[in-house]
Amino acid sequence: MDATEAQTACFEAGIKFGTLYHQFAGTPVSPASADSLARAMEEAIENQPHCESVTVDVLVEELEAELADSAADYTELTGRFVEVEMTIDYEGHQIRTRMDVQDGYPLMRVEDVSPDA
Repeated sequence: MDATEAQTACFEAGIKFGTLYHQFAGTPVSPASADSLARAMEEAIENQPHCESVTVDVLVEELEAELADSAADYTELTGRFVEVEMTIDYEGHQIRTRMDVQDGYPLMRVEDVSPDA
């Protein structure tokens, strides 16, 4: 059985999350560089087919807390420092997705699947 267009759209969202997370995990980040890193992540993922929008929020307060007792002025980017929203548009289906930390784990999920309005 072939995948439906909605299922393929969800797969596209998963590809984008995999790329975003694994391409940028480990990147050095500080409160001062958080905004520019977030914009770079958004622009990189928006280049991919069917990606309508990406919003990346690097959690500066979380970074500051991590660095409070550190000798370094930066740390490496992990999922606990990032919230992401993406919208994928594929063959008449719009997929809204989100990644945020739940119970200490960066959870990526589909929020909504709907036909384009």
